Amino acid sequence: MSSMYNRGSRKLQKQFDSQRIADRLEQRTVHETFTDEDRAFIERSPMFFLATADAEGRPDCSYKGGMPGFVRVLTSTTLAFPDYDGNGMFKSLGNMLVNPHIGMLFIDFEHPGRMRINGTATEYDDDPLLPEYPGAQLIVRVQAEHIFPNCPRYIHQMQIIKYSVYSPRLGYTPPEPEWKQMEEFRDALPDPRNSNTTPFRNGID
Repeated sequence: MSSMYNRGSRKLQKQFDSQRIADRLEQRTVHETFTDEDRAFIERSPMFFLATADAEGRPDCSYKGGMPGFVRVLTSTTLAFPDYDGNGMFKSLGNMLVNPHIGMLFIDFEHPGRMRINGTATEYDDDPLLPEYPGAQLIVRVQAEHIFPNCPRYIHQMQIIKYSVYSPRLGYTPPEPEWKQMEEFRDALPDPRNSNTTPFRNGID
């Protein structure tokens, strides 16, 4: 039985007579190891969309951005990306602690193309990659299960005007976001002195 398609997918494929093409696409385009082309596509991307779900299956989707190369393919089946300072909600990473199954969507808007990666994520706050990512709080490593390109038909062609001034990088200190200077939030911001420095892996105490 295919690991790509669930009963819902199969029901709709049967209704619309698309099971043959769905199976052919899985056979010809879905793979479990990164190719050189996959690596190049991922490592030139300045952003991706991250899908997670909590322990009850309720979904969440986040935009993750950085400078090109902030997502790295480490091995034939593993990639890593940093968790930069955010709003403190930890929606995506909190979901990963209780449900490590994630989806990643990379889109090239300038030369329309996209790639999807499904896998399992593990978070590390003592990862050896941390010093290479200024501003990162954690490193997320993803074990890929399904890697596959998607048809670019509906991608609107766009160009990046400039990279975000908030994107961390070596030798550069990003400005503080304006919302952190607002009176209604300022007194609730995290105090670095209260951060727990005990190393952890995925899991809830």
